[in-house]
Amino acid sequence: MDDGLDVAPVSREAFDREELASAIPTAGDDTPLARELAENARRRIQLTGRELPKPLQPRILTVANQKGGVGKTTTTVNVAAAMAQGGLTVLVVDLDPQGNASTALGIDHHADVPSIYDVLVDGTPLLDVVQPCTTVENLFCAPATIDLAGAEIELVSLVARESRLQKAIAEAEATGHAYDYILIDCPPSLGLLTVNAMVAASEVFIPIQCEYYALEGLSQLLKNIELIRAHLNPPLHVSTILLTMYDGRTRLSAQVADEVREHFPQQVLRTTVPRSVRVSEAPSFGETVMTYDPTSSGALAYLEAASEIADRGAGITD
Repeated sequence: MDDGLDVAPVSREAFDREELASAIPTAGDDTPLARELAENARRRIQLTGRELPKPLQPRILTVANQKGGVGKTTTTVNVAAAMAQGGLTVLVVDLDPQGNASTALGIDHHADVPSIYDVLVDGTPLLDVVQPCTTVENLFCAPATIDLAGAEIELVSLVARESRLQKAIAEAEATGHAYDYILIDCPPSLGLLTVNAMVAASEVFIPIQCEYYALEGLSQLLKNIELIRAHLNPPLHVSTILLTMYDGRTRLSAQVADEVREHFPQQVLRTTVPRSVRVSEAPSFGETVMTYDPTSSGALAYLEAASEIADRGAGITD
């Protein structure tokens, strides 16, 4: 029934901003939790709806760290989702036989699904195995299946075994793929799959956890990057380092962060990703934290990290 009132429709973005603004505690509410909620709400208002700048040319980043449990896959899928929400077109290439990136993006990756294994071993065109992510527009994934576990052995006898992914991406580019960013999620090792990822990319993106063994193995990773630069892919370089699992309550996290920033002042992002239960829960629902709980501290951190990476790619500096 028409009640005679002329009410203008409210956009989803405006609604989100209004809802977040109402979440900011009043001046009299000055508890630590209230301050954290207020800061998160302000950050969300600032970041929500921002169109991220397109890179000067398509960027291919290999997300690598031979140490397991540093948030490599989590970083890959959440940065990719944040970029896609910002209007960029992003492809995640899942090179880890466990297929965790595929799971987090809600991509079917059982044994009979065409996957990155077919691309590497059988020469299937990359775009033939790409699937769209159903929860985030402009986000795509080349999934990994269990077959990839045997790819290391099968690749040994193949011609140009180190550059098969590079060739597949180049062929996809020749057919006119429209990806602004390609993020390659590597297994926690320095085998042929990781080598393929580094030969295919021009940049290495390293997540480092803010814990005691953070830099363990990093020197070996850097040596391998130098070897690949020298013999297979001269443009390859470490462009981005993201500090993950940061706990502001501990002195250790701050010390590790300071040490990493001292060694890599240009590469380390300003943003740190805090420990977050919501980030850990999201993959079990086939989602990234960007859609599972977009107002959580983890989602905000990845949104900021994606924004920082996109600004760097577009040549925007502070």
